Amino acid sequence: MTSISNESSSPSKMSSKGLWRNFQFVRMFIAYALATFGDWFDALAIQVMVAYRWGADPLIIALIPVCMAVPGILLGSVAGTLADRLHKVKIMMLCDVITVVLTLAILFAPSAAWLLPLLALRAMMGVFHIPAQQALTRQVVAEEHLFQASSLNGFVGQCSKVAGPLLGAVILAVFSPQICIVINACTRLLSGLVLWPLRRLTEQPKDSDMDETLGQEKAENESVLAQWAKGWSFIRSSRPILSTILFGCFGLMAILMIDYQFTTLFRSIKPENEALIGWLGSSAGAGAVIMILLLNRLPRIGYGWGLGGGYLVIGVGIAALGRVAPLTPDIWVIVWGLCIGLGNGLFMVTLNYLLQKETPPAYVGRVFGIQNSLSSIVLVVAPLAGGALIRATGPSLTFQYIGIATLAIGFAGILLQRVLWNGQEALGAVRQEHI
Repeated sequence: MTSISNESSSPSKMSSKGLWRNFQFVRMFIAYALATFGDWFDALAIQVMVAYRWGADPLIIALIPVCMAVPGILLGSVAGTLADRLHKVKIMMLCDVITVVLTLAILFAPSAAWLLPLLALRAMMGVFHIPAQQALTRQVVAEEHLFQASSLNGFVGQCSKVAGPLLGAVILAVFSPQICIVINACTRLLSGLVLWPLRRLTEQPKDSDMDETLGQEKAENESVLAQWAKGWSFIRSSRPILSTILFGCFGLMAILMIDYQFTTLFRSIKPENEALIGWLGSSAGAGAVIMILLLNRLPRIGYGWGLGGGYLVIGVGIAALGRVAPLTPDIWVIVWGLCIGLGNGLFMVTLNYLLQKETPPAYVGRVFGIQNSLSSIVLVVAPLAGGALIRATGPSLTFQYIGIATLAIGFAGILLQRVLWNGQEALGAVRQEHI
């Protein structure tokens, strides 16, 4: 197990300088921004290609997130263990290169039978990339800058949700989904190039983690299976981490039942407007950006208010979208997308910060890998259940039911926050460093 340092990145030095002078983080941040921006071009293009150009059945559409989730179920926790053992930058670079190849292969997919396996293979790269990135962030960033780093990553991710679908909708209107897929391949290639100077970064233990450091040589001699088991044991022993992962899965179960069915909803009520899904994504991204900027101006927010409040606001937006009718002005789709984005920004920033803050550096990869694995199980079950529910009751009613369920989960998180996150953590702070 390793953590990152080099001549200019000891904890004391990182503490004394601003986050933007931490050039390791800056490179990671730029690479993440490029990859995320491309992904939103890609996601929109694939949805439009499958739903509008191929006219796929709702259950076929539901298989897209299922195929993308299977690698996470099978490999998520193992990927997290490897991220704690191996060179994280090299893992990220290798994943970027393979993603470029698989993305270009998607261009030639003639049908869903070819597309779905390619999406599954590409999703496998994300399974290894995410815990490596999170573990690297926890190790190159000083603890007092962790929330700022989480906010910045969330900020650029949500900005990508604004710019990606908006520009993607323009590209779709002028060109084709294939152009959006090519853009994703290019941004992934650039992401790998940005990380290239960090390939020889020395991984050494942080001075602030001496207790864990003393056992590192022994840990490195342990098998992957032993370290994997220790990751699960740590999660079971930590109430904030365990409660967060389980609470997140309950809410995710509701949301993912309709997450890939927005095209089905709009196809049924506004079939002539293919670009509406892009406007929804852009407004959701704008809402998340606004929320992150607001959070950055607050001194603190409790875990329960951040996680439960996020689900509550998301539920309101989803239920309201279920009330949209063919004659409803398009502006209301943008308004309710903004509402969903506000909740998403609140939830995701709190989630990522909590998992990083409450986890020792040596376990970050495993915690995020296990969280990804459990979320992937939900990602298999929920879309299939959502597709079946839409077939039985129709898209509008399904969105209303799911919105109400998500809202109820959010209320439960707020009301039970002292039980779920302990009294100290519920009132204790997600402390903010100003951007």
